[in-house]
Amino acid sequence: MTLFGGIEAGGTKFVCAVGTGPDDIRTETRFPTTTPDETLQQAIAFFRAHGELASIGIGSFGPVDPNPESPTFGYITSTPKPGWAHTNFVGAISTEFDIPIGFDTDVNAAALGEHRWGAAQGLETFIYLTVGTGIGGGAMVEGNLLHGVMHPEMGHTLLPHDQERDPFKGICPFHGNCLEGLASGPALEARWGARAETLPDDHPAWDLEATYLAYALVNYILIIAPQRLILGGGVMEQTQLFPLIRAKVHALLNSYVQVPEIINDIESYIIPPVLVKHSGVLGSIALAELAYQRGA
Repeated sequence: MTLFGGIEAGGTKFVCAVGTGPDDIRTETRFPTTTPDETLQQAIAFFRAHGELASIGIGSFGPVDPNPESPTFGYITSTPKPGWAHTNFVGAISTEFDIPIGFDTDVNAAALGEHRWGAAQGLETFIYLTVGTGIGGGAMVEGNLLHGVMHPEMGHTLLPHDQERDPFKGICPFHGNCLEGLASGPALEARWGARAETLPDDHPAWDLEATYLAYALVNYILIIAPQRLILGGGVMEQTQLFPLIRAKVHALLNSYVQVPEIINDIESYIIPPVLVKHSGVLGSIALAELAYQRGA
């Protein structure tokens, strides 16, 4: 059987797996994201130890350069992750393995995984948003992962910020109070002095969090008109957020978007991922399969 390798490269940890899909993961490993050399060598050693692979897919934290025509294709570019800016990710892997390499953002990979096996099956246009250590969005539009001059950076959307209600300045080193700066896991911890998962369900943090996420989702709805919004990541494990977000999206749209998915069935429109914590690594395996089919 043709086997594929997948790398979900996060700013906190790497997940590497070998297999063909959710029902066929032969082996998997997780390790912290340290320096580029140490971390990439761990990934290389893992794949060397697990037989012949047809291709490897990489879904990486970013920003990255996903354009195959670019001289810096496969690089992590202007990331704030210390030591990782301008890392030639694809080059490091392809030097060791003479096989096709698929490459995209971690969130585009997760979107692909959900499209292939999860909550976006049968859809052509949808968004996958992860809310955790950072905030990032992947999108498929008319059956293709979304790229333009680069890839989407939905986590850096600029939002209304009521300074009286929330005087917190935000933590994004580039923009301060963008979505990631106000609503990521580290932003919650910095604002409230406790990790998000330790806050009770009725804590005021969650209504504020839902407000910021609803602002962002309404912008995405009005720009891309997705058939579904899938919200994953560690912060979204606080399931009390989903009804809050849905109600706020309804209120902010104010009946302007008259489609049944939102008006009549928003509970099926804004949903958690089906693949849960495996969306990213399974999406990277799907990237590998696409690269193999294209002979990239």
